Amino acid sequence: MAGGPALKVVTVEEMRRAEGVAVAQGISTDQLMERAGLAVARHVRETLGSVAGKRTLALVGPGNNGGDGLVAARLLARWGANVTVYLIRERPQDDPKLRLALREGAAILRASDDDGYRLLDEALKSSHAVIDAGLGTGRSRPLEGAMREVMARLDGRRGLLLAVDVPTGMDADTGRCDPATPTADATLALGFPKAGHFRFPGAGRVGRLEVLDIGIPPEAAQDVALEMITPEWARARLPRRPLDGHKGTFGHALIVGGSSNYPGAVCLATRAALRSGPGLVTMAAPRSLQPILAASVTEAIHLPVPDDGLGVLAPRGLPALTGSISQYDSLAVGCGMGRSDSARRFLEGLLAPGSSQTPPMVIDADGLNNLACVDRWWERLGAPAALTPHPGEMSRLTGASVADVQASRVETALEWAAGWGVVVVLKGAYTVAASPGGMARVSPFANPILATGGTGDALTGVIAGLLAQGMSPMDAACVGVYLHGAAAERLSGTYGDRGATAEDLIAALPLAAKALLDG
Repeated sequence: MAGGPALKVVTVEEMRRAEGVAVAQGISTDQLMERAGLAVARHVRETLGSVAGKRTLALVGPGNNGGDGLVAARLLARWGANVTVYLIRERPQDDPKLRLALREGAAILRASDDDGYRLLDEALKSSHAVIDAGLGTGRSRPLEGAMREVMARLDGRRGLLLAVDVPTGMDADTGRCDPATPTADATLALGFPKAGHFRFPGAGRVGRLEVLDIGIPPEAAQDVALEMITPEWARARLPRRPLDGHKGTFGHALIVGGSSNYPGAVCLATRAALRSGPGLVTMAAPRSLQPILAASVTEAIHLPVPDDGLGVLAPRGLPALTGSISQYDSLAVGCGMGRSDSARRFLEGLLAPGSSQTPPMVIDADGLNNLACVDRWWERLGAPAALTPHPGEMSRLTGASVADVQASRVETALEWAAGWGVVVVLKGAYTVAASPGGMARVSPFANPILATGGTGDALTGVIAGLLAQGMSPMDAACVGVYLHGAAAERLSGTYGDRGATAEDLIAALPLAAKALLDG
């Protein structure tokens, strides 16, 4: 299937190499700076609607980031804005970018001449937009002196704060932040988003992330392992639906889970699978729960599985599944199945059913918790798999602390995807999906509306539904993550950042898919 464009997410060193490739192809460093400043100025103009007569304050530091800010200031002044450049630190006497900004009519203020930062405070209170071009991706030391004082005063601004590449004081690789790092309304990533944009606490200071094209050729970053899931990429992979299709055309998903303590989880996963487009979905759950489940999910096929008599899946129920498992196009297992010796032995038997042909699978929730108790479980899988742990489940699977998992989410997902030979979907703000082959993709979404029970079960169902339609585990995981996050964004427009349920999210999935296809 033809693919949409991939948007690489780079480290500082990878960005330097990409710029080096651009220079080797004949694009000078000065041209890159001019393009960056032009892109920033255009974004300011688009944000304000018009810059004529609007007050813009450019906070300019000593390096290339400050140079980008000076180019933007010059162009905004040329376009009719009332521009003030505030030099946090002195620029070289012969700085051509500063001279050109002055020639276009920009006013220059210097922190070294601003006693008590009174002039800065006045400019912050009257500006429609503030450009943070203090320090860029090359600086990760603590802020000191005037740089710290200026950034600490930005909470008193009137206008929008637009950070060039990163908010000053944020580490572009790790997301670590100086205490004085401001929270931007938007961060304008030059060329490519940076790894730190998706890592907290820095991700919380970025605001809306906008990626600006500065003319670096895409092949300059072709070897970068991390990409952001873009709508264009997801749209190109979402399964198409021919007009003459029927139930068999779109696949059959099998959802296995549930227990007396968690009957709702398997229902949510099943409903989400139904909403993601397969032709048929079968729910296989403990037989003793059948009256409840049948009344709760009417569109699914129901496969009551003999259980242990207490509403927990047990080895005695395996024959109900293993003999016919090859008729399904995907398998999801784990949602609400509970943690017990009985459930673990059932899971072992289901995932390695001997000569039966197991379809591609997604394993979640208590499926993962039970796997963590099985020695070298990854060697027992009978089919390609995607695992969808949250950080606590990843901790149990790997033995690493939750803090360590969270501190290196991309690296952790890549390491264990390769080690286990499965796709790993590490859930959370900016969910990461990693393939065994060494590629990782990060969701563009971080939304607290997803911090409620059942939304993980919904993601499992979506991925299972996409697998049933013929997608690979990695593509199904990434498109599923995108649709899941996009549905949450739609809910935020109605509910804000709280109060929506997993059922609300599931209902929004087809709308998110339609919006994606409509572009």
